[in-house]
Amino acid sequence: MKRFNYTGTCIPEKHYMVDTSKKIDEIIKLIEYGDYFTINRPRQYGKTTCIKLLSEKLRCQYNIIKVSFQGKEAECFSSVEKISTMFLESINIYFKNTNQIKDIIEYSEINSFIKLSEKISELINRIDKKVVLFIDEVDESTNYEIFSKFLGMLRDKYLKRSEGEDTTFHSVVLAGVHDIKNIKMKIRGDGEISYNSPWNIAVNFNVDMTFSAKEISTMLIDYEKDTNTGMDIKLLSEKLYEYTSGYPFLVSRLCNIIDEELGKCFTEQGLEDAMKILLNENNTLFDDLIKNIERYADLYKLIERIVLDGEEINFNIQAHQIGVMYGIFKELNRKLVIHNTIYEILLYNYMIAKREIAKGSALSYKYKEKFVDDNGKLDMELILTKFQDLMKAEYREIDEKFVEREGRLLFLAFLKPVINGVGFYFVESETRHSNRMDIVITYNREKFVIELKIWRGGKYEQEGREQLCEYLEAQNLDKGYMLFFNFNKGKEYIKEILKVNGKEIFEVFV
Repeated sequence: MKRFNYTGTCIPEKHYMVDTSKKIDEIIKLIEYGDYFTINRPRQYGKTTCIKLLSEKLRCQYNIIKVSFQGKEAECFSSVEKISTMFLESINIYFKNTNQIKDIIEYSEINSFIKLSEKISELINRIDKKVVLFIDEVDESTNYEIFSKFLGMLRDKYLKRSEGEDTTFHSVVLAGVHDIKNIKMKIRGDGEISYNSPWNIAVNFNVDMTFSAKEISTMLIDYEKDTNTGMDIKLLSEKLYEYTSGYPFLVSRLCNIIDEELGKCFTEQGLEDAMKILLNENNTLFDDLIKNIERYADLYKLIERIVLDGEEINFNIQAHQIGVMYGIFKELNRKLVIHNTIYEILLYNYMIAKREIAKGSALSYKYKEKFVDDNGKLDMELILTKFQDLMKAEYREIDEKFVEREGRLLFLAFLKPVINGVGFYFVESETRHSNRMDIVITYNREKFVIELKIWRGGKYEQEGREQLCEYLEAQNLDKGYMLFFNFNKGKEYIKEILKVNGKEIFEVFV
């Protein structure tokens, strides 16, 4: 019986997998051209599985040599001799297993990259088929200076081959988080900084490695043939894409949770339950995300501007390269956005937790029992009323700049403990702007939409109501909620129920 795999290499015979044949064919074209390139994508993006699938498809036409830096000790990168030995050992293992050359390559006296280059040429000249070299987990190299010289040797051989002066690998494919072309900073022994790239021969790698909804459906179709759950494959594929933006680990992990922890409940509710489980677990992907935003202060501030302030920031790959490289950001309609909804919820939850550590809980009284009735129904009107009371009692003297920036996070911090464990929320990124944010909440299978809006006058007030009505219509809901932040002195703390365009809106001003 196959299963959904979210760790290590995926194996078609053992795991349910997305059909990525079109992506593989795109990459094969680069290899057939003899290109050198880097599959640079964030962690747990399917890079190693991609190399496996490429190797299997190319094996008849090429000799495939795979080297992985994963788990290699720092000693392996400490000198020319060490990295050359590791590299040639990997080549020897391949040819020993395939019985393609009789004599093992001797590498006991390799003390320079010139000699290593000669050994590579010797190898290429001894075999009939062209050789494709894959080097996986290049980020694990602990000595950039040595590794860059190794890449420089491969580059020199590539250039000489183009002029008919040398023989070398037909194609070289590196895989890692970083694009080696862009790791240009190298510290010399004298403390000077060099910005030369050892990999400037590489072509750009533009293959989209995320899964589309259509591609996700191929995995669910395979699963459904074995299980007959009766799922709506099209709906679930689209919802998985909506929440994950096709991030491979997130897609596979959610399917794994539904299959193995939630009794194969492939429904919208099952997917939301799986997301709650995922967001509450420790995993290396989430750990890396938090580590990276804490490491780069400017990156953290940029995230705050997007998720809290609702700023629309024009995308620029040079300015936003770090966040894109780590999979936190992506480009959408020329704007910089958080890569996926799950990451966005994770970031909100993390910011809420940091706020609570620094300032205490926003919900300082135990109202949860009052917010939920005996039938398990959430009283959203009471929640907004009590939030209004909190703002009136504790934040009425706070200045506009503070509330405009902190108000959204404060409301989420107030809301989260109420719905925690039972409910689920996300911010609708398409409706988030500097003066507007729509929060979608589900609690015991009931959906609520709350629009948070900064009050800018009566005209914009009515526009906000109409925008909310349009979103309610799209969500097939008859009632919505509006939370206005009004910074005028002497404002009234209003709450009222309105009828707008056939919808009921409960409004609160704070």
